[in-house]
Amino acid sequence: MPIETAANAFAAFCDARLWPGCGPALARRVVAAGISHPDDVTPGALSELDGVSASRADKLVDSLDRARPVFEVVEVLHPAGAQARLAGAAVRRFGPGAASLLRDDPWRLLELPGVDVPDADAFARRTLDGARPDDPRRARALVAHQLARAARAGHTYATVESLRPLLASSRVDPDEAVAAALDGGDVLDVTAADADEGPAHVALAGFAMAEDAVAEALHRLTATAEPLCKEDELATDAFALDPAQVHAVHELAAHGVSVLTGGPGTGKSRTVAAVVALAATLEEPIALAAPTGRAAKRIEELTGHEASTIHRLLGAYPSSDRESGRDYAFARNEAWPLDARIVVVDEVSMLDVELAAALVEACADGTHLLLVGDPAQLPSIGPGRVLADVIESGQVPVTELTTLHRQAEGGAIAKLATAVRAGDLPPVDSPDREVVVVPARTADEAAHRVTQLVTDSIPRALSIPADEVQVVTPIHRGPAGTIALNAVLKARLNPGRGEHRGFDVGDRVVATANHPDEGFANGEVGVVTGVEDGGLAVSFAAGPAVVPFKHVGDLLHGWALTVHRAQGSEWPAVVTVLPREAGSMLSRPLVYTAFTRAKAHLSIVHAAGPAVAHAVRTVGERPRLTRLAALLRERAED
Repeated sequence: MPIETAANAFAAFCDARLWPGCGPALARRVVAAGISHPDDVTPGALSELDGVSASRADKLVDSLDRARPVFEVVEVLHPAGAQARLAGAAVRRFGPGAASLLRDDPWRLLELPGVDVPDADAFARRTLDGARPDDPRRARALVAHQLARAARAGHTYATVESLRPLLASSRVDPDEAVAAALDGGDVLDVTAADADEGPAHVALAGFAMAEDAVAEALHRLTATAEPLCKEDELATDAFALDPAQVHAVHELAAHGVSVLTGGPGTGKSRTVAAVVALAATLEEPIALAAPTGRAAKRIEELTGHEASTIHRLLGAYPSSDRESGRDYAFARNEAWPLDARIVVVDEVSMLDVELAAALVEACADGTHLLLVGDPAQLPSIGPGRVLADVIESGQVPVTELTTLHRQAEGGAIAKLATAVRAGDLPPVDSPDREVVVVPARTADEAAHRVTQLVTDSIPRALSIPADEVQVVTPIHRGPAGTIALNAVLKARLNPGRGEHRGFDVGDRVVATANHPDEGFANGEVGVVTGVEDGGLAVSFAAGPAVVPFKHVGDLLHGWALTVHRAQGSEWPAVVTVLPREAGSMLSRPLVYTAFTRAKAHLSIVHAAGPAVAHAVRTVGERPRLTRLAALLRERAED
């Protein structure tokens, strides 16, 4: 590489803040000093710069050595006009050999976030001599790219027929492209064995293997579990359970896998508490878990037994997983299964197929697994619909609780949620103001009403402080989206200049990525409590954590959350805003999930007109293509 090109690549590497510990100001001084390549970076050269001590120079050299694979990717990307910021993602996805891989197969760039086909094509033309549209590497990458897009919509596979128009418009023969993708091994033919000749359904290998693993593990648990005790040894009278709840406890004791479902206020937690008591009576080890720290804390409070996030239960640790693109792996697995004889997992509707696979594979033979959740809620952010598929398979005992147990406490939230769950949006009747509907004509007016409710009306009228009020909205953008609402609420509730990488002590924040080794996971909400060496101290529901400054970009302000990100958590008071701009996104699961985040009070800021009632009546779960239900039925027939 010419000297000037290498220097430009190093400058781009620094500008993109890919050198850990080297901020923008120092990076500019490094480049201005004529340091143009990592080989030129020495403790002596850095110590000559103003403000750089000898100890800091040593640390910077060490961090640059560790980041060498990232710089090598920048050397490939920058001369070809691709963005240097992609280099970090490339190394996480492909490992330390990412630079060599991208030189040999530049269309693999499509596997990185934010890259589309024109970007990858331009990069390939500048990287390869004689790059052609019909290159088999391009065809293979296009199929994988389309399957990745399908996965972001929740599908675990796609039909070949659905891929044909997109592939043809990209100037590749669809059949040849699918064949090339199958030959590469990253895509699998998941067509049913009794289908006609030729691949009809294809899937990314990671998701295909995860669904197979879930089906296999659930079948294994069903086959290996022995009853926990005799029928007459089940003592549940102390919990005043209704017949359905008693039945659920009996199913858990008798079967290796069972499901407990029902809407809010139907007593799922009380049933789980009875299971915990049963485990204590039988002296059987039990583990309780949920996808989020707040959900785990809720189970812990209601049952009196320790609970954890699924990531902590499985011992997540940093380890880039090339197949899934995750930055962590799990210590608990088939080789080192969980010690618990009984495993109870709440909020299972949130589990994507890969996390579900990790969970069930870590359950030892003979484990009794109770899956607790509500399939009427939004499905997982990641691909799959695990809970719904398990129920629909008909291969696992399912107990649905329907009797409302919150009537003595008023129950307006539970009544409204039950009606929405059934496809109805009745007028709200709540004299005690457990549920309040606040009409608004525009998104701007809705945002104004939200601010009033959070900062004044709810704290003053209901004695619920603002730090126990959560705003949920379907959208990010617009006056009633998370971005604008968080800006307004921060200005009112915790004004500040964002002195610590955009945050101040006292800010409410939400994590947008999984970092289990640092003590927090995607969707966790917490409060910034201070600044410690190397990061922000945040009090999350799962416990205190220090978010390293390198991961602060994975935090957002959290006074207002999207409905998806709020899933799995509850707050004393919730303000749900439904702006007109969200009309096309509205569905029964979204409205139901938004309403059921509130424990004691729900304010509904309604600016969407008749679109909400229409969505509740007619728009159910958006269809997802998944294989799990069919796989479970196949296993049962074998």
